[in-house]
Amino acid sequence: MKLLENIRVLDMTNVLSGPFSTMHLALLGAEVIKIENPDGGDLARKLGNVAKLNKELMGTSFLAQNANKKSITLNMKQPEGKEIFRKLIETADVLVENFRPDVMTRLGFPYEELKKVNPRLVYCAISGFGQTGPDAYKPAYDQIIQGLSGVMDVNGDERLHPLRTGFPVCDTVGGVNAAFAIMAALFHRERTGEGQFIDIALLDSIMPLMGWVAANLLIGGQPPVPMGNDNFTAAPSGTFATKNGFINIAANKQEQWEDLVDELGLPILKEDPRFKERDTRKKNRRELTPILEEKLKEKDTLYWVEVLNKRGIPSGDIITLDEALKQEQIIHRNTIVKVKEAEIGDIPIFNLSAKFSKTPASIDAPPPRLSAHTEEILTSIGYTKESLKALKEKGVI
Repeated sequence: MKLLENIRVLDMTNVLSGPFSTMHLALLGAEVIKIENPDGGDLARKLGNVAKLNKELMGTSFLAQNANKKSITLNMKQPEGKEIFRKLIETADVLVENFRPDVMTRLGFPYEELKKVNPRLVYCAISGFGQTGPDAYKPAYDQIIQGLSGVMDVNGDERLHPLRTGFPVCDTVGGVNAAFAIMAALFHRERTGEGQFIDIALLDSIMPLMGWVAANLLIGGQPPVPMGNDNFTAAPSGTFATKNGFINIAANKQEQWEDLVDELGLPILKEDPRFKERDTRKKNRRELTPILEEKLKEKDTLYWVEVLNKRGIPSGDIITLDEALKQEQIIHRNTIVKVKEAEIGDIPIFNLSAKFSKTPASIDAPPPRLSAHTEEILTSIGYTKESLKALKEKGVI
């Protein structure tokens, strides 16, 4: 059994935040139907570093978050397209879109109208700033939200600041937040029979992730200080040089600090007034780091990783993305699985990270070719092959 078996999701989203959200639902067994424009579909189909796939409308960006989905094309500006959409809404449990707040209203399908067609519908709208407020109608991409949320202010160091996160964290977190909210709304519907409208803003979604940093400012009056690879909550906690590279060490507890200096042959530091207590160590980290690194540079990174972890001091190598994707723990956890696409071959895709004992997620189908399921879906709601041919000729599908 799949957790979301028999749940139909109409996915009108593009690029990242929305597709990332609906892929979570698809991996849990929901029937996710991507409703794409006939002229090229989801923009992500053209995004990626493999030109051949971009021309085939199967760009790597699209492949990354659209497994287990079906694709239909629909011109929502034509009367016939609107009628098809209404019929699909009657059959749907969830609708997800990531347009600007006024788009669905201009198309004639605000939530107030759709709930008349299907009162049980869970409608999730994802946007940069939300559906209301002074910034609601502004355009937004991930980097814009990174800048306006404070994310870029807390990254970097004195040499490079402000600094964006190296992947689209705001889009991604917004997608996860939307998936969480949809699941909660479906749970509410099980209790009451009622659908509802969900308003997800990327700006709202990312800011709580900075809760510790924000609390220091909101409660303690301390603005964030760009610290690069250092952890602001403890010292020594960050990145340190070794004989052949770097190591991450997180001696966040007092006993871990004491064990660390014992292991490095520096027990005298335990009584040094600059380093004895946690808060004074944090203030004097610039003096502490060179002392520790002098010892760490005597041996290779992997030596220290093994020794320190054995002592109960959290530490780790700093590896490339390629190495990270291939490490034994990732393979053991089935974090990445392969699904075969007829023309491309095996495509590696991230699996759902949550492991369910009773209702496990799985990747059962590759990301769909544009409009691959139009005939299947539309015939299931009463359209004949002849009528589909006429709709195609008119550019509706």
